[in-house]
Amino acid sequence: MVIYTTRRDAIPAGCAIRCPPTLPDVSHGRYEHGVLRSNRVGLRARHEADVPILQSELYDDVAVRSRADSRPWRPIAPGSAASPYAVAEPSEDAACFSVVDLSSDELAGETLLWGIDTHNRTAHVGISLRPAFRNRGLGTDVLRVLCGYGFAVRGLHRLQLETLADNTAMIQAATRVGFTQEGVLRRSAWANGGFADEVILGLLAAEWNAAADHGRA
Repeated sequence: MVIYTTRRDAIPAGCAIRCPPTLPDVSHGRYEHGVLRSNRVGLRARHEADVPILQSELYDDVAVRSRADSRPWRPIAPGSAASPYAVAEPSEDAACFSVVDLSSDELAGETLLWGIDTHNRTAHVGISLRPAFRNRGLGTDVLRVLCGYGFAVRGLHRLQLETLADNTAMIQAATRVGFTQEGVLRRSAWANGGFADEVILGLLAAEWNAAADHGRA
């Protein structure tokens, strides 16, 4: 089973983004009517209608959520403001998106930049897809569009992704986008009753821009 999910912590309970009327070229994507797009996926602000779906299919799957979050899983009632997917005011340290499958216009999952550090111009990447949208290669497209936003729109210098070492699908998707595996944190993650290794992957703006230039050549 392919699971696109990344380890995360210190993320606000809910977040949303306010998109400006115009944006620069985000590389590997385009901006239309409040949606960052590739040919297959769109990244847009979180809608209230998204929340119960994401809560039910992503958060309430205890086994998967425990692998994706460094914090212990706790039950959260439907409609609670404590939901990690609750729509909230824009935040300076996170940019949260809902992912849309453009072929069906259905909600496919969620993705975000979190831990945004405007001094060092760094951020962490998170992505999680609904079960029906896994095994379709959408994770790679989502990462490409999100990285384009991080580098071209937010002006970041480095993006970092953390995931469990056995999450082959996530590691392969990140590698296809250009991330480099930088190290392994041995037995650093407590997940589903045992300790697991975490992999750290990083992507620099210079690497992203060089790949984009090569693609345009």
